[in-house]
Amino acid sequence: MTKEAECCPKFDPKPWDGKSFEWKNKKFVKDKVFCLFYIPLNFGQVMAKLMGKVDNGAMCLSDQTSMWSMDVYIEVNQEIEGMDNVTLSGKYISKVYEGEFKDVGKWMTDFKKNNKVEKVYMWYTTCPACAKKWGKNYVVAVGEIR
Repeated sequence: MTKEAECCPKFDPKPWDGKSFEWKNKKFVKDKVFCLFYIPLNFGQVMAKLMGKVDNGAMCLSDQTSMWSMDVYIEVNQEIEGMDNVTLSGKYISKVYEGEFKDVGKWMTDFKKNNKVEKVYMWYTTCPACAKKWGKNYVVAVGEIR
């Protein structure tokens, strides 16, 4: 019997559900995904480009900036030459949701309604194949608070 390849590690929602935390200059590389009415068109290509230059993509945040564009942020340990290096600092809260990707709009509405947040990032903790493999599709809403 061969061990199934692990693309995305199994996600533990407990450390992220209903938590508050602070980031000080947390490092990310950033890129843009083109969308058509909120549907990402080149997500796979952008992720392949980013992951080809990143050693540890532990966290990938997305920021749906419009129905035509989404920014993605991949956590890094150090700046990566030739990439758009950014840092995030501030106080944040998080809530874990579980279900199909089509429910993200509902989750965003719930998260914003129940929390006073300035900006919301979504963390898709696993790719669709690994969500199927693990039997759970966890998505974490990460909101910046003031």
